[in-house]
Amino acid sequence: MTIKVIGAGFGRTGTLSLKYALEYLGFKKCYHMTEILKRHPEHVKIWMDASDGKPVDWPALFSRYQATVDFPGCLFYKELLQQYPEAKVILTYRDPDRWYSSTQKTIYAQKTKASPSGHSTRSLLSRLSKKTSDPQELGNLQDYLLWEGIFNGRFEDKDFAIDVYQKHLDQVKEVVPSDQLLVFHVKEGWTPICKFLGVPVPINKPFPHLNPRQQFTRRRWPGLKIIKRKIY
Repeated sequence: MTIKVIGAGFGRTGTLSLKYALEYLGFKKCYHMTEILKRHPEHVKIWMDASDGKPVDWPALFSRYQATVDFPGCLFYKELLQQYPEAKVILTYRDPDRWYSSTQKTIYAQKTKASPSGHSTRSLLSRLSKKTSDPQELGNLQDYLLWEGIFNGRFEDKDFAIDVYQKHLDQVKEVVPSDQLLVFHVKEGWTPICKFLGVPVPINKPFPHLNPRQQFTRRRWPGLKIIKRKIY
């Protein structure tokens, strides 16, 4: 397999909805942070190596995938586009204030939140990550790449975080050739995605809208239990 679609949008911009939409359109499977948490904890070290600028065997990492969206892949869209120059890039976005509020109350809130059993999320993830040489790395991944990485330990500074978010959007638009880029809001539905990818628009199939804040916060940890597909 080869990567045909690269999602360059940050998490909490409709990336889980895009994952299911792409898979429904035939781009199977689509890589997402939930794939690491549920299926491939051994990928943690690979992403940390990528963050450190070390060589990554992208074809091996994505050997079972045709698309990638969400963190951590969106942070490496330039490297992925270099590896897969024919791939299409979809940049999901939402209002910056809404993005920040959603991220703060979901992904960032889980940073220190304890699970119902009393274990910290890091401890919980460590117990689940038996495939890794260092299980604690799984709990460190988001800290390493996001909060201490691209947000430089300053995510709680709203203006700074939104500036990082906006600069990422601007950079993607500058880097990716216009004929390979779709700037997309999930409210736009099937039509722009299908036209961009050259596939038929599904008939009588609503576009998936998944992982709203209320559903996210009801879960013990994002990705440990994928929510049932809900169309509304």
